[in-house]
Amino acid sequence: MNNKDFIHQLSLRLDISQEDVQSIMNKTIDIMGDIFQEGDSIQMTNFGTFEVKKRMERVVVNPGTKQRMLVPPKLVLGFKPVASIKEKLKNGGNRNE
Repeated sequence: MNNKDFIHQLSLRLDISQEDVQSIMNKTIDIMGDIFQEGDSIQMTNFGTFEVKKRMERVVVNPGTKQRMLVPPKLVLGFKPVASIKEKLKNGGNRNE
C-alpha cells in the first residue's frame, strides 16, 4: 500500500477529507522526526515502539577488492512491534481478526 492508498483508507474510516488526513499525517511525521532527532523513543500502545539506536563504528571489507574500510558510528531508527502484531504476522496476517 502506498501513501495515497493509506490516506484514502484512513479518510474513509475517519469520515474526514483526504486533505485533512494528509495534513494530520504530515504534522505527525514532523513531530516524530523532531522526537527522534532528540534521541527519544516513541511507544504506541497496541502497535509498537520506535527507538533511535546508536550503531557503533566498525570495519568492513569490500569483497571485490579486499580493501578494509572504517564505517563511522551512526544513529539508526528501529521498530519493535507489540506481541499481538508479531503473532498475527507469524500466523499469516489474517485480516479478519
